[in-house]
Amino acid sequence: MGPTETFVVIVDDDDAVARAIARLLRAAGVAVDTYASGLTLLARLDAEPDYRPNCVILDVCMPDIDGLEVQRRLVPLGLPVLFITAYDVPEARARAMANGALGYLRKPFNAAQLLALIPAARP
Repeated sequence: MGPTETFVVIVDDDDAVARAIARLLRAAGVAVDTYASGLTLLARLDAEPDYRPNCVILDVCMPDIDGLEVQRRLVPLGLPVLFITAYDVPEARARAMANGALGYLRKPFNAAQLLALIPAARP
């Protein structure tokens, strides 16, 4: 990854969704890493302080730790977060946005919507 290339991390326990988003972002020239667990991402960030994505795309509902808790732990690091979910729960949306989320998209979402919300990946 070059120093000016946009780098996005996707955290979604649904492998097919993570792969599809990764393909979309790569086609737009964005470097991507994917994780099936928020805990795995948090461990990597803790172990490698230089590992700094421009944006983290989080699923809201995941089995080990939900996206809202991952967001809470990312806030002190200053990492922008964008939520995707199949279950649009108004309380979760309000909490995510109140905690500074860039956006909250319901699956399935439009590719242009997603790209428009990613810092430094806007067309």
